[in-house]
Amino acid sequence: MPPRQEEFVLRSTNNHRKSTLHADHAKQYRVLIADDDKSTRILLNHFLKKMGYQPVEAIDGEECISILETENIDILLLDISMPKKDGFDVMSYLQEEGKSIPVIMITALNDIPNTVKCIKMGAYEYLTKPLDVDRLQIVMRNAISESELHDTVSQLKKELRSKEIFRNIIGESASIKQTMEQALQVMETGLNVLIIGESGTGKELFAQAIHEGSKRKNGPFISVNCAAISPELAESLLFGHSKGSFTGANSDHQGFFEQADKGTLFLDEIGDMNADIQAKVLRAIQEKKIRRVGEKNERSIDFRVISATHWNFAHALDSNSFRDDLYYRLEEYPLYLPPLRERKEDIPYLARHFLEEFCSANNLKQLNFAQEAIDEMVEYHWPGNIRELKNAIQRTAISSKNSEEITSILRHAGGHIRKNNKKVMARDACPQLETTGKEEKIQSLEEIERHAIEEAYKACEGNPTKTAQALGIGRATLYRKLKKFGLN
Repeated sequence: MPPRQEEFVLRSTNNHRKSTLHADHAKQYRVLIADDDKSTRILLNHFLKKMGYQPVEAIDGEECISILETENIDILLLDISMPKKDGFDVMSYLQEEGKSIPVIMITALNDIPNTVKCIKMGAYEYLTKPLDVDRLQIVMRNAISESELHDTVSQLKKELRSKEIFRNIIGESASIKQTMEQALQVMETGLNVLIIGESGTGKELFAQAIHEGSKRKNGPFISVNCAAISPELAESLLFGHSKGSFTGANSDHQGFFEQADKGTLFLDEIGDMNADIQAKVLRAIQEKKIRRVGEKNERSIDFRVISATHWNFAHALDSNSFRDDLYYRLEEYPLYLPPLRERKEDIPYLARHFLEEFCSANNLKQLNFAQEAIDEMVEYHWPGNIRELKNAIQRTAISSKNSEEITSILRHAGGHIRKNNKKVMARDACPQLETTGKEEKIQSLEEIERHAIEEAYKACEGNPTKTAQALGIGRATLYRKLKKFGLN
């Protein structure tokens, strides 16, 4: 039988007047009353307002869930027996969505077994009708205090976890912190991540951090340099081969995709992947299946793809040099990694870290930077980004081992710096330009590839190592670009 109307009347003791005098602290909290009985909602609404809370009402479980989905609720007063969706449905929703809102069950005396079930599902406490307002106030206050403490602990755990995951990434700039925050948001999902950034910005470090923070952290992290894979060996290296499938295949071989089973496959410099293999890579990512060279049967594998590129894919897609369907499969979540020139406030931190690390590893006395050296590093453009900075500091540490402090980086490193110059000059990496009189600007490959490579190649007198250094790219990438543009 339905409960009598008088069972819903709020009970109070003589202390109620005194307790409401201290309710101002609760004005910021929003309380959702989910009960199909109108009189209960009216009485609770009135009482909560007197206590300083902001009440919100739901007439059934379905409306309750809708409000929880769209509004910020601090505490939930939940009845079990409601139409459409009951209290169990609401508790199940909270569990599935991972919402940690404190729930106080409001129940009749004859519904205690179901109430205990809700407590096991995560409800904070239960109160029986008719409600004791003083007891309700105490329970609500305790629930909110415990919830706030839980939120504080969770935030501290998140910060500690972030420091552990990004332990190899140094920086305090707003841009790098934003990138870390975005990485934290995506790492626990199953989305494929495309890291976009110039050479030397630390794309693989971020890929490793995302792997370590994911559910696949106990699985393998397989790194593949797509730029170093020749078209002839690509299929065998990526998908594996069986013994005897071709000359030299003396044993079965697991490809990179299969090696990444239950883990993460990192495809570095994905923009340099050969066009002929892109279709097969797309199918492997879509179907999560691969076929070894020489085998008829497919193998199912479970992996996540993180890829990285320095390319401007807009040009690659327009020219059909990269498949747009593969690109969109890889770019489920793009992550932009800023170049060093966009996070100059991080340069002193990075420089001191690299200097201390190198001196310790090579039994050199610890050196310090003079302020003029710091200013010089901050002003320089660093076309090779963090990799170039690290190399310059290591060379400087060797040449300055008999000094008390380092007063210049670029002078010892063999480079030159131009004050207030925001463009990368070819002579920064090729001192020969000072004798030839050429000072052509070399911008990123994304902007003017052919012109940049041609001028750098000439300026460095055909030396591929110095040309690659001037452009901030690897030698393998340079060779392919020289061939592509007919600059051999």
